[in-house]
Amino acid sequence: MKRDKQDSRDLVIAADFGTSGVKLAALDRSLALEATAAASYPVSFPGPDMAEQRPDDWWQALCLGIASLRDQIPDLGERAVALVPCAQMCGLVCVDRDGEVLRPALISLDKRAGALSRKMNGGFPPIAGYRADKLFTWTRIANGAPSHNGMDPPAKMLWIKAHEPDVWTASHKLLDVKDWLIFRATGALATTADSANLTWMMDTRPGREGWSPFLAGRLGIPLDKLPEIVDGASVAGHLSERAAADLGLGAGLPVVAGAGDVGATAIGSGAVEDGQLHAYAGTSAWLSGFFPSRRLDVFHSYATISSSVDFRPLLIATQESAGTAFAWAARLVGESAGDSDSALDTLYDGIGDMQDDDPLFVPWLAGERVPVDDDRLRGVLYGLSVRHDRNAVLRATLEGVALNLRWAMSKVARQKGVRQDLPLPLVGGAAVNPRFAQLLADALDRRVEVRAPRHAGVRGAATIAGVALGWFDSVKAAAPVLSSGPVEIYDPQPAGVARLAARAARLDRHRKGLLSLYR
Repeated sequence: MKRDKQDSRDLVIAADFGTSGVKLAALDRSLALEATAAASYPVSFPGPDMAEQRPDDWWQALCLGIASLRDQIPDLGERAVALVPCAQMCGLVCVDRDGEVLRPALISLDKRAGALSRKMNGGFPPIAGYRADKLFTWTRIANGAPSHNGMDPPAKMLWIKAHEPDVWTASHKLLDVKDWLIFRATGALATTADSANLTWMMDTRPGREGWSPFLAGRLGIPLDKLPEIVDGASVAGHLSERAAADLGLGAGLPVVAGAGDVGATAIGSGAVEDGQLHAYAGTSAWLSGFFPSRRLDVFHSYATISSSVDFRPLLIATQESAGTAFAWAARLVGESAGDSDSALDTLYDGIGDMQDDDPLFVPWLAGERVPVDDDRLRGVLYGLSVRHDRNAVLRATLEGVALNLRWAMSKVARQKGVRQDLPLPLVGGAAVNPRFAQLLADALDRRVEVRAPRHAGVRGAATIAGVALGWFDSVKAAAPVLSSGPVEIYDPQPAGVARLAARAARLDRHRKGLLSLYR
């Protein structure tokens, strides 16, 4: 179809940078996917509790992904109206005054600063592992506090300061993953409120949103090392000549600030009304949703953070292992087909019916965050017998992740304003597995809906760009578009609900003892 000149720029390029790779899409004004692509990059584990990536690997993956989109849409450069990223959060990239990366990035999986974080948070009198006055100040100003497991950026920053002082001194800016990508694309040093909030140096009180000199000073982190906070639905900068040449796009292309992966996925799930939750099951898992005001549960380690658009409070209750547990179990039983969603879907499709005497699995393979925040926790297969085979282990793993999300939901559902009368959208790579989706519906006794699960991040990022471009008046206004299209529905089945309720009750009886093993 011939396109008028005024309509020639009609595609947003969205890129969702996860732990193992980037997913890309070119989306039109109706958020329809005109082309998709993906590219992977490695994770390095240089020592215990360490996880690093080279930022240049993210950039090279972006170049490859956009080249793949261009193969599908030859006039992509002429049609692109904006580029927008979303990315894994709680990373740390140190750059010097010339913009050079000083060391590999510490990514969200990195928990080398766990002991430092507990020391940073603790003291007498203690409340939930925090010194009372520290906890009061953090929660009052930032509506939360750094996790004990060392995952959050301030502990990582202080680890660099203590263990790599030359890097610390040379660091001009301390950036999250998305922030560095925007910098590499445009030269602009900017972050969004969601990433800023998770440094626990941001004031999130309504009308006072911005960096808090008091919180930064208490941590001993100079505010001038932190980038400017901008709205996610704003143009952070324009594609530089160098970046444009790398990507094969036009110099000057607007780059929208976007969001972290949780915020973009929350939007892309279609659950954009206040109190409406969605579930994500990819490498990790979470329950998340927007709220009209701040929420906090110190004792179960979740809260709302300021989302990237308009500082709207976004509840995040994160669990560490979902897809990683599925891939781990596959390797455990000798499968070497890879960790891709399709390979795992095929593997788990042939594991037989769930059995009442299957072992119980607790997926704390990398510690846990919600509803217990402790990086020392480890996974458990409980109740193994000589009759259990590879399929029993695989069944237990699927079930264990679903029951772990049930455990988190039992705490999150208590929050004022949570909508329990609505279906639960499920997104992420694990959502393509119908057995897992049905297990989750049965575990939660709630309808689960799956639509475009692998592309929630890019759809959410594109929605944010659509607001910046004037395609939508607001994120909420895009809800009908986000909730349209083909959907798979999983209604709870009475037999499955009863079985999983019994299994959950059994696990509840043992969980306290399992927690004590690692403390």
